[in-house]
Amino acid sequence: QLQLVESGGGSVQSGESLTLSCAASGFTLDYYAIGWFRQGPGIGKDLVGVACISKSAGRTYYADSVKGRFTISGDNTLHLDSLKPEETAVYYCGDPRRRARMPVENFCQMARGYDSWGQGTQVTVSS
Repeated sequence: QLQLVESGGGSVQSGESLTLSCAASGFTLDYYAIGWFRQGPGIGKDLVGVACISKSAGRTYYADSVKGRFTISGDNTLHLDSLKPEETAVYYCGDPRRRARMPVENFCQMARGYDSWGQGTQVTVSS
C-alpha cells in the first residue's frame, strides 16, 4: 500500500495563497496518479475532488470552481492561489490506482475506490 502524508496547510486571509505537499512512500510501483480532495467543516461533509493528475497519461483535471487558481504539479504539490473563505476545509491526497483505467476527469469526481489517503491538512481562509 502507498503511504501518503500531506503538509503545508495553515490559516490565511482571503486572497492569499498556500502550497500543499503530498509525500508518497511505500509501494510506489504502478504509482501513476494522485488526487486532491477536500472536506468542509462540520459533520457529515463529503469529500469533493479538487485537482488530480495522471502521470502516465500526462493529463490533469481541475474542478470548475478552482480552475485558473489552483495548480497541481508532477511532484504532487498543489498550489492554491487567491483562496476564498468557502474553501476552508481539510485537504487530502489519495491514491486512485484502483481507478487507473478511468480518465483523470472521472476518478477526480469520485472519492470512493481510492486505495489509500493521507491524514489531511487543514486550510483555513478568513474573510
